[in-house]
Amino acid sequence: MDKFVIEGGHRLSGKVAVAGSKNSLLALIPAVLLAPGIYRIHNAPNLRDVWTFSRLFGSMGVHAELNNNELFLDSTTITSFEAPYEHVKKMRASIYALGPLLARHGQAKISLPGGCAFGPRPVDLHLKGMERLGAVIELDGGYINAKAERLHGAKFNFDISSVGATVNMLLAASLAKGTTLLTNAAVEPEVTALARMLVKMGAKIDGIGTTTLEIEGVDDLKPVDETNIPDRIEAATLLIAAAMTRGKITMTNVNPYHMTNVLAKLEEVGCTIDVTGETIELEMNDAPQPAHITTTPYPGFPTDVQAQWTSLMCLANGTSRTTDTIYTTRFGYVPELVRMGASIDIVDNSAIVQGGKPLKAATVMSSDLRASACLVLAALVAEGKTDVLRIYHLDRGYEKLEHRLTALGANIKRVHTEEF
Repeated sequence: MDKFVIEGGHRLSGKVAVAGSKNSLLALIPAVLLAPGIYRIHNAPNLRDVWTFSRLFGSMGVHAELNNNELFLDSTTITSFEAPYEHVKKMRASIYALGPLLARHGQAKISLPGGCAFGPRPVDLHLKGMERLGAVIELDGGYINAKAERLHGAKFNFDISSVGATVNMLLAASLAKGTTLLTNAAVEPEVTALARMLVKMGAKIDGIGTTTLEIEGVDDLKPVDETNIPDRIEAATLLIAAAMTRGKITMTNVNPYHMTNVLAKLEEVGCTIDVTGETIELEMNDAPQPAHITTTPYPGFPTDVQAQWTSLMCLANGTSRTTDTIYTTRFGYVPELVRMGASIDIVDNSAIVQGGKPLKAATVMSSDLRASACLVLAALVAEGKTDVLRIYHLDRGYEKLEHRLTALGANIKRVHTEEF
């Protein structure tokens, strides 16, 4: 097991390229189950979650290779319609296999999913949506058993905006007979990226990028090559890191339009930001001003950035509030920040931060992916050397983060440890 040893107090400066989006890639991969053949997805990040997903699909017969950030997938022969617990327990996105397996093969056996331990994220919408399309579903022994001779189009309204359920319904409806109308659909860039890939494959989808999607099912789709979008969460994390260290960085291979809310908040707290095409420049010379954020579905402030934002607010001279309306218990990182000297209280689904107190080095432990990033950012400005344990969480969603930070001037080392 590895940990990070981070010496705080080093200003970040320089140029860094953003990796491909983890969340987007995990939505694109299941599309290969809809049409047999060879796919190549460019700008694919080399991450633990990508390898976990590849092994899951490998168990179904899909051959996967990842080289130089190009993911090669061969779905010519599908040998199994099951997503077993040994793979699914490691990541919740495995539920994405349900829609395409039902749509093309008429059956699926999917283990109820696992993933980050920061609160329940039910799959009810996925199941209700598939039933609306004509699937017969039973839950037995921790598995979802689903069957359908052929899915048929239907109207379905998402009770809450759900990226995962929207992804699954898009995949399923693309081969369903007739027209499917999805309302209150998620509009996150990851959903739009999948919809555009499906259109390239031959799907007929109207309303891409809006909350109303109309899908006219087709009989067959074809394999394609696709380019993955940049990771807006990694981009936000690196920008916040630069702001915390009063640094100056130039970020390339980024889509600024995917993160307008984060950029606006960074300007609100005192950052100078210049956007040109696929490049963002950020400079920060003073302590940040306190600012409140509330996470909401895209295009609002992303829940995947709230932990990193709380780290930034620890440096602000004043009181700020971080409220999460999406995953209301996602504050497992707070006790670790308190160990480093932060003053934070949890009230309902908000973290109230009394900022301006210096952070000091400590041994801290990650509880989930974004909590890991939050603690790394705090360590960059803490007095002394901080040990961040359980960084296997971080490796799920950030490709060689220590290399990117080191190139910008951070003092961070990956060290093998027996500590847990």
